[in-house]
Amino acid sequence: MSEGLFEAAGRERLDRRAPLAARLRPRSLDEIVGQDHLLAPGRPLRELIEADRLSSVILWGPPGTGKTTLARVVAASTAKEFCELSAVSATVKDVREVIAEARLRIGELERGTILFLDEVHRFNKAQQDALLPAVEDGLIVLIGATTENPHFEVNPPLLSRSTLFRLEPLDDAALRTLIDRALSAEGATADADAVDHIAARSGGDGRHALTSTEVAVALATQRGGSEALEAMEISGAAHAVPDETAGSPHVALVDAEHAVDAKAVRYGADGHYDTISAFIKSLRGSDPDAGLYWLARMLDAGEDPRFIARRMVILASEDIGMADSTALLVAEAAARAVEYVGLPEAQLNLAHAVVRLATAPKSNRVTVALSRAKADARIAGAGEVPIHLRDAHYQGAASLGHSDGYQYPHDDPSGWVPQQHRPDEVAANIYWEPSEHGRERDLRRPAPADDTPGTQDRAR
Repeated sequence: MSEGLFEAAGRERLDRRAPLAARLRPRSLDEIVGQDHLLAPGRPLRELIEADRLSSVILWGPPGTGKTTLARVVAASTAKEFCELSAVSATVKDVREVIAEARLRIGELERGTILFLDEVHRFNKAQQDALLPAVEDGLIVLIGATTENPHFEVNPPLLSRSTLFRLEPLDDAALRTLIDRALSAEGATADADAVDHIAARSGGDGRHALTSTEVAVALATQRGGSEALEAMEISGAAHAVPDETAGSPHVALVDAEHAVDAKAVRYGADGHYDTISAFIKSLRGSDPDAGLYWLARMLDAGEDPRFIARRMVILASEDIGMADSTALLVAEAAARAVEYVGLPEAQLNLAHAVVRLATAPKSNRVTVALSRAKADARIAGAGEVPIHLRDAHYQGAASLGHSDGYQYPHDDPSGWVPQQHRPDEVAANIYWEPSEHGRERDLRRPAPADDTPGTQDRAR
């Protein structure tokens, strides 16, 4: 009996000393913040969990999005035995022991087994193959959690026997909810700009937001004690001991900045747009050093990296376009890295893209071409689809003359035939005129001898 009391006391003491993120881990589906696309009332995953009919699943998402939390909620709500392994340390022997115990359990107690395998992508092929028979015959319900793309890291046979659920980074509203919970648990308050700063710098990671809040509260407590002591010294009461319980800690912006090791955005709306304007114009002006400078300024100020990445994706088509089509791929890859890797590491991906876009040949001809095409598309009376281009796949279309006169380009040895592809009113108008820059210069081709309206498209 006494040993049980000591164990209970030890657990209670550990719980009190556990990180805030562990202490605030949700215990029910209703306590989970975010992932409404999976866990809102009526959503399939929620329905399966509540009915205790969950089959094998792979939970895929960035760190701090609730994969382990979701698995623990399943553990608390299921009648099955819940086992947990980490692929970082577990071996094939450990997996086989879980399977053997599951077989005994189902035979003797008619009770199923759920195995939560964290970091499932760390398992090699042999380890994953050891799981396959038990998952296939339903002996084990697998919940695998991974931050890596399971299509690349999980064996296809195992993946095909599991349902894949994608967990998304938490949005700012969800992060603020978590931060408010953390402040309440710590008996603290905070300025709105401090909460906003922690949320903005957490990169969609709930665990990071909670940890940063915990640090900010500790800093605010220390700062409050120092300020109280300084006040007493000024008033001549330096011999007194400050009462740390006199008031709850209050997190100011300076505490949040120190907690996440980043300054808050100091400029207002005008400064925000002025800075991004300087950044974009530096890239357009082919100045990589200036681009890196403005990038560093924005990151140091706490600017949302997703906003920066989106603007670079736009610039890749607006100001580079066909002069170097691969620039769009680089910009999009950087935007994906911001979501997939997160800060601070994704700063390198953004810097990579900045240098690439700044040094790429420039052309705005795609932008100009679209503007010209949109102007023609709005002309009153324009837009009738030429008869030879109309759909002829439905019954009765042939009687309407649809597709009459259409020439199939692949029937020509050159793969191209001169024919009109636009309405008569705009058939002769040219929208895209290649520049002499980069790859776009090589896309120029001699105009064909045929004067058929619209054949300028072939020349350009």
